[in-house]
Amino acid sequence: MFNVEYYELPNGEKPVETFLDSLDLKMRVKALGSLEILAEFGNKLREPYSKAISKGLFELRIKFAGDITRIFYFFVMNNRIILTNGFIKKTRKTPPGEIALAQKYKADYERRQKK
Repeated sequence: MFNVEYYELPNGEKPVETFLDSLDLKMRVKALGSLEILAEFGNKLREPYSKAISKGLFELRIKFAGDITRIFYFFVMNNRIILTNGFIKKTRKTPPGEIALAQKYKADYERRQKK
């Protein structure tokens, strides 16, 4: 079992928590269920639930009816998973800006852990 945690900005905001709160109820329930699957299977979770994106960054793939949602995450020591940010997918390709934001949050998290 893995511990799923939200990345926290220096000001205390948790981007994934804010994102989840913005979803309609049915999509939020589906997303939270997917997070439970991620917690159970961790690094053994594969497509269609999870996909490697780049440099230790993964996306949790959530689909409900015709809507598609993604949540980025990465692994750290002691079976921990850090969720960085999420978005509603509206195009075929993942927007580069969303990936860049996830990579920025990951780098910030790692930098702050070294202190």
